[in-house]
Amino acid sequence: MSPRRINFRDRLIGELDRAIKVLTVPRGGLDGLAMQPESESLPEADRLESGRLMRVNHAGEVAAQALYQGQGLTARAGAVKAAMQQSAAEETDHLAWCEQRLGELGARPSVLNPFWYAGSFAIGALAGALGDRASLGFVAETEAQVESHLGKHLDRMSREDLRSRAILERMQRDEVRHGAIAISLGGSRLPVPVSLAMRLTSRVMTFCAYWI
Repeated sequence: MSPRRINFRDRLIGELDRAIKVLTVPRGGLDGLAMQPESESLPEADRLESGRLMRVNHAGEVAAQALYQGQGLTARAGAVKAAMQQSAAEETDHLAWCEQRLGELGARPSVLNPFWYAGSFAIGALAGALGDRASLGFVAETEAQVESHLGKHLDRMSREDLRSRAILERMQRDEVRHGAIAISLGGSRLPVPVSLAMRLTSRVMTFCAYWI
């Protein structure tokens, strides 16, 4: 008997399983990252600010998982699909690092994470359906905005919070690489209105995740 072919419904069920795991399954933490020792003298105000900033970054990584999975679901070229899956795997590390650091700081993830995941998955699937060049351009623009966003967080975060800073600096390098890969695979520049809409959406998510 020949093996059963995986159809679109099967893939959707698989994506639902991934969503549940992203939102609920505890992950290993910082083994893959050479971490700085914890600062014993981090003032409470700095610890609170770091926790809020890491909650934003954790929410961003939840959204990144959904974006890549949505785009991978509708990608057409095999090389593009493989690149999306590889980047999503690396974003899983980012998610784990942020998750563990939240616990160390005594902070919690955003309660709106299911909303960020659902919305980002839909946006990613739509971008992928528009064609691989548009989808890759969307990745490149997203990663450029995330790189800038991480730089701002590093400016705001206490210099004494070495562990959080190590995570953000590593994430920033990875995002630059992901954007470069998207461009190398043929990503096209997005129209200015689309880029501006993405920036506005990012600001809304950042504001909400910082507090909620």
